[in-house]
Amino acid sequence: MAREAPNEAARAAQLAELETEIRELAAEDREGAIAAAATRAIEGYGPELLGYLFALARNPDDAEEMFSELCEKLWRALPQFRWDSSFRTWAYAIARNLVRESYRQGQRRAKLVGLSSAPEVAQQVQAVRTTTVAFMRTATKKRLEILRTTLDEDDRTLLVLRVDRRMSWRDIAKVMAEGADAGDATDLDKFAAKLRKRFERVKERLRTRLAASTADDSQPPEG
Repeated sequence: MAREAPNEAARAAQLAELETEIRELAAEDREGAIAAAATRAIEGYGPELLGYLFALARNPDDAEEMFSELCEKLWRALPQFRWDSSFRTWAYAIARNLVRESYRQGQRRAKLVGLSSAPEVAQQVQAVRTTTVAFMRTATKKRLEILRTTLDEDDRTLLVLRVDRRMSWRDIAKVMAEGADAGDATDLDKFAAKLRKRFERVKERLRTRLAASTADDSQPPEG
């Protein structure tokens, strides 16, 4: 554990620097400032947000479609963002809402994504997809299949944000506040404590499923 601390500290410093850069770009008094901030945000956070959507979506095509829609939403909503959380936390909250909407609708319908007036944002979206999608479709396929068949979308969100993204419990509570009970949504510390207990139950279920999967893989073929 002690060996991981420097890496975690370095990652925290990188995230803080990226947050500052996005905020300063968005605050510049010039044409194109918001597009520049959105482009930097997608460059910095795009791969992990796309990875999250791959873990939550029904299939890779839905994940790619939601990623494009997410990036448009981040660009369009950035001028109204109040910075009462980190940009990263806010982006994950929007991504989760897209996932929830997708599951409520059942069959996801393609939506037009209009980034033609912000070509630099569109180019960055495509760059992230080009460099990330091939890996997500192959290297993590079995892991994602186990997650999808074992856990519901909220449990998967909890697992990804805590284990893969190393997000604080309070930030996770902010991401997952929408759709929670009213009392939980307003008392983030209480909600974070409930999520922490839920996380322990999720880990136990996943350990059992992974152990069973490993045992099945180790069995010699019949015949």
